Amino acid sequence: MRHGKKFNHLGRTSSHRKAMLANMASSLILHKRINTTVAKAKELRKYVEPLITKSKDDSTHSRRTVFAYLKQKEAVATLFRDIAAKVATRPGGYTRILKIGNRIGDNAEMCMIELVDYNEFIISETKVAADKKVTRRSRGTAKKAAPKASDDKSTEETSEEKSEN
Repeated sequence: MRHGKKFNHLGRTSSHRKAMLANMASSLILHKRINTTVAKAKELRKYVEPLITKSKDDSTHSRRTVFAYLKQKEAVATLFRDIAAKVATRPGGYTRILKIGNRIGDNAEMCMIELVDYNEFIISETKVAADKKVTRRSRGTAKKAAPKASDDKSTEETSEEKSEN
């Protein structure tokens, strides 16, 4: 019986699962975005978010703890140097999972997991939106009345000019 056992084993042994999550976490940190199945992404989120939180405190102890999980020097260096600086003020929620449809071979539900502060498209879109002046449109009655008044004046002027000639 598996009462109270809520951990997703992902169809792997314990050592295989730990190695897979370490490799996926390192890839996510180095590339900022990876494609995988939804089940793996949800487990990866639980694995990598505490490591990102730990990277905010740049001490020898936290570096060694994170290295014990990731097992790659480059990933640890990138995490503490670049990512920790970007997420310093964020209280949590460092990753985003976007579903991208099903895989052709086995119809597995696929997704893209990415670091939130590194999505260039959304970041540039929000900067453009912040720079753009926001205007609100009225019902249109005032705008319709204004051009008619100017049109009436122009028709009056042209009719007066014709009568003078």
